[in-house]
Amino acid sequence: MHESERTAPLWTKAFIGLTLGFFLLFLNLQMLLSSLPMYVKGDLGGGDLTVSLVTATFALAAIASRFATASLMPKLGRTTLLYTGLAAAALTTFLCAYADAIGSLIVIRVLYGVGFGTASTIVPTLVARIIPADRIGEGIGYFGLSTSLAMSLGPVIGMNLMNGFGFQTLTLSSAAAAALSAGVLLMSGSARSGKREKPETASGSAAVKSGSAIDQKRTAISPMSGASTNAVMPLLLPAVLNMLLSITYSGLLSFIALFGESVHIAQVGLFFLFNAITVILVRPIAGRIFDRRGHAAVLIPAAACVLASMLVLSGATGMPQLIVSALLYGLGFGAIQPTLQAWMLRSTPRERHGFANSMFYNSTDLGVALGAVLLGAIAARIGYSRMYGYSALIMAGFLLLYVIMRFVMASRASKSGAQASV
Repeated sequence: MHESERTAPLWTKAFIGLTLGFFLLFLNLQMLLSSLPMYVKGDLGGGDLTVSLVTATFALAAIASRFATASLMPKLGRTTLLYTGLAAAALTTFLCAYADAIGSLIVIRVLYGVGFGTASTIVPTLVARIIPADRIGEGIGYFGLSTSLAMSLGPVIGMNLMNGFGFQTLTLSSAAAAALSAGVLLMSGSARSGKREKPETASGSAAVKSGSAIDQKRTAISPMSGASTNAVMPLLLPAVLNMLLSITYSGLLSFIALFGESVHIAQVGLFFLFNAITVILVRPIAGRIFDRRGHAAVLIPAAACVLASMLVLSGATGMPQLIVSALLYGLGFGAIQPTLQAWMLRSTPRERHGFANSMFYNSTDLGVALGAVLLGAIAARIGYSRMYGYSALIMAGFLLLYVIMRFVMASRASKSGAQASV
């Protein structure tokens, strides 16, 4: 590794601008996402399955838009797509207040998913390109604070605005967060942070200056459509694990407010506030542990924390249990997500980071969509408390899958080493 790479700064103007802008974009998402179930059930007369449908359609639209973003970038450019996506997110958020039926709300949420999916694909790709190679775990850990804090603070802000001022004020405030995100990125010049790289080729990705004709040829690969089996396989396990984790988070987003009503816990939104405390503490630490000791040292204890959190929540009848569950969830979730993302980025060359980030965020959205439908169906049959018990089972599956696959990969590596020594 070159000396310049080892001493390259992390906290540049571009890194700070992208991190803050991404926080505001996810704040826009989380403020509204956590309060929509109350609006759908209270004002529009929907049921648990309708709530699931509203959440799932947004997530699926975001996934589809990420694939489209990759093919449109060489034609329209990253900057144009980024600000178009942010504008669409702000406008459709504002329009949610004027949806007077389930059908119109779903259409608006699909359009929002397109805008959000576009913007949330471009920003992480820009960030991955400016983080020093030997600090990828640390850098993604700090950058990931933007999403984790938004996931923790957004629901609290959203629920309080909804309860205190109404849904229209909530949508206006949430739309303002998306508009402010665009302003931060514009003023910091963060969207142009990739200007030192080669322009994107017709095949769909930005070629990184490597000083080598071979390296430049390798970068002329679409971050989405050009993926070979060899490129996808190293990312498959962390993507599946991230999907399983996101299923549990979907259950919190979609149903915790309704759970609070069912067990008579006032201010159930404080779950996300206490969750934020441990997220802030664990994010940077988890990144450093990953850089020094690998993903197993982070994922196994963190997954156990999420599992314990869901068990505590399933039996919660008061605020003390809710707080314990929130603190445990923050420890686990705050450590797992940046570790999985850094694992995926480390498993791919820099010119493929766009593809790795797309897989990471698509697996998140897929987990949210699956969680909304699966856990919504469970809640409709057996109630919210027992539904969170099933979320604990999902994290048990997370642990089991990781341990088995780690054993399989270790066995294969051992066999390969034995054959090489013959």
